[in-house]
Amino acid sequence: MYARIQDVTALLGRIAVAVVFLAHGLQKWNMGVGVTSKMVDTLGLPLPTLTALFLIVVETIGAVAFMIGFALPVLAVAYVIDMLGALFTVHLKNGLTGQGGYELVLLLAAASLALGFNGGRLSLDYLIFGRKRARTPELQTA
Repeated sequence: MYARIQDVTALLGRIAVAVVFLAHGLQKWNMGVGVTSKMVDTLGLPLPTLTALFLIVVETIGAVAFMIGFALPVLAVAYVIDMLGALFTVHLKNGLTGQGGYELVLLLAAASLALGFNGGRLSLDYLIFGRKRARTPELQTA
């Protein structure tokens, strides 16, 4: 029973985190690669067009994949990279809380890591990879 609750809460957590990323990704999607690239360039990030594409893809397509639980560890790392960029280029100077603070950035990075490496059984990753591991007996050392 407790394992089912853990799986449901992991799913709800993944959906909540993904919705926030999706909202920000759709803003960038609607602005387009050109405008997002100019924004990235003004922040001093390298390869602005490539970085803009990375942000748009990770925050939109990645959000959908995070919701359904596909490629969770990869997306978790991508989200952390995304949030580290936001932290150091935009939010750090504003402090932890208040207007433009980094509390949301910090929370999204930590939640992404936690859920990306503990996505639960209600995920495609578990359906594709987890069941195989669960059926394979662990090697025991004598």
